[in-house]
Amino acid sequence: DPFAESGENEVGSNKVQEGLIHIRIQQRNGRKTLTTVQGIHPKYDLKKIVKACKKQYACNGTVSINPEYGECIQLQGDQREKIKEFMMQVGLARPEQIKVGLNTIIYWHRSLINF
Repeated sequence: DPFAESGENEVGSNKVQEGLIHIRIQQRNGRKTLTTVQGIHPKYDLKKIVKACKKQYACNGTVSINPEYGECIQLQGDQREKIKEFMMQVGLARPEQIKVGLNTIIYWHRSLINF
């Protein structure tokens, strides 16, 4: 597996984690969004996954430590469906293991906000 930590011996190369991978979206400032991926098995090198995603989807990304979710991937923009397809394509997860968060972004119209 290209994303497995170096030096680990795998019994089956198609083995994937039994837990769930959560893909969420968060609003930053204005219309800017951030896609967060949490729950990837620790045996995978998250930095290699981020590097591949950045190259394939032309976005910036990083591995961060979230106090609530632990180590997770953050990608700029709404990359939910793209990252879901990527995870299934490279064998990191099966479709039933991936939970994509609903669109939690609320766009406020300026006339509705009273300052």
